[in-house]
Amino acid sequence: MLQLPVYLDHHATTPVDPRVLEAMLPYFGERFGNAGSSTHSFGWEARDAVAAARETIARRLGAAPTEIVFTSGATESNNLALRGVAEHARRRGNHIVSVRTEHKAVLDPLEHLRRKGFEVTLLEVEPAGCPRAGWLDPQRVAEALRGETCVVSVMLANNEIGVVQSLAEIGQVCRERGVPLHTDATQAIGKIPVDFGSLPVDLASFSAHKLYGPKGVGGLFVRRRGARVRLEPQIDGGGQEQGLRSGTLNVPGIVGLAKGVEIATDDLPTEMARLRELRERLWRGICGGVPDAVLNGPRFDPPEWRLAGNLNAAFPLVQGEALILEMKDLAVSSGSACTSAMPTPSHVLSALGLDEDLVRASVRFGLGRGTDEEQIEFAIERIGEAVGRLRALSG
Repeated sequence: MLQLPVYLDHHATTPVDPRVLEAMLPYFGERFGNAGSSTHSFGWEARDAVAAARETIARRLGAAPTEIVFTSGATESNNLALRGVAEHARRRGNHIVSVRTEHKAVLDPLEHLRRKGFEVTLLEVEPAGCPRAGWLDPQRVAEALRGETCVVSVMLANNEIGVVQSLAEIGQVCRERGVPLHTDATQAIGKIPVDFGSLPVDLASFSAHKLYGPKGVGGLFVRRRGARVRLEPQIDGGGQEQGLRSGTLNVPGIVGLAKGVEIATDDLPTEMARLRELRERLWRGICGGVPDAVLNGPRFDPPEWRLAGNLNAAFPLVQGEALILEMKDLAVSSGSACTSAMPTPSHVLSALGLDEDLVRASVRFGLGRGTDEEQIEFAIERIGEAVGRLRALSG
């Protein structure tokens, strides 16, 4: 039996998987030790749990355990990566390259650095109407690099339109010029294959709550092999996490993050195929009820261009926020959860060249582990009804 409301906002957050919660629970109770306590068994037990989690995450993501730094989430990881490189005394220059469609957790630290005297170049992406709308041509990165470029930051998979960037090619461009590459991999890990052993990135941010783990914990991959990336710590204190991120380690959260990564990578091939089929069913149904609906972002085929569970659509002559409010039993969003309190239109859709009316008419759907066919059929029906009602009211 269908349970309401139906949740289709998995890009904002995901429910904690019961298997993740089960792994975490002992570390809230009998295994409560501080991983930094080195003189007794309580601390040793917590330390061993963190070490095992670090090993699991590293193995699943093609990294070395020493390359995983635990943080409070992707926002902190992005700040540590970008400000850490830029503020280090041995950085090579004061120029940074990124993309107009990045998450605010990247754009805002870059704005902070700009105010401190750094020069920031934000690159354009393929516009709306192109088959690969939202994609960044690696050649644009090559043309933007200078001798004083100290870091490049390109999101692996976009949280609003699901476009997957060509990080292998971009990373090769950066390596040829000796420039570190950072990626916000928050929406990618657990949704597409990610292997830092072969992907030429130097820094990568991720967060547990996007892959059915707990909120408040995440990580930063910091490449140690080859040309070592040097970071200026952003939090000073006890010197935890190789001196890069001081603070008492969140042992239950770290255990949950590792379990979330483990489950997501185990299930990845079958889950990608399942979500792709449900997403395309949803889009066909939307087009059947609202024939003038517009797909935002890249097309679905070839599948590697876009996250399997992502759909972003515009409904002309309808305000997206009004449509969301009209569908109280269907949880969707108009864009990033981190910017939902801001009245301005989506900067991602604006960067594609959509006019403001179409940007404001857009809704993001994020399918996930709990999404099934019955929920998709319910969503199709609700969307068609709500669009019809709103258009009738506007006259």
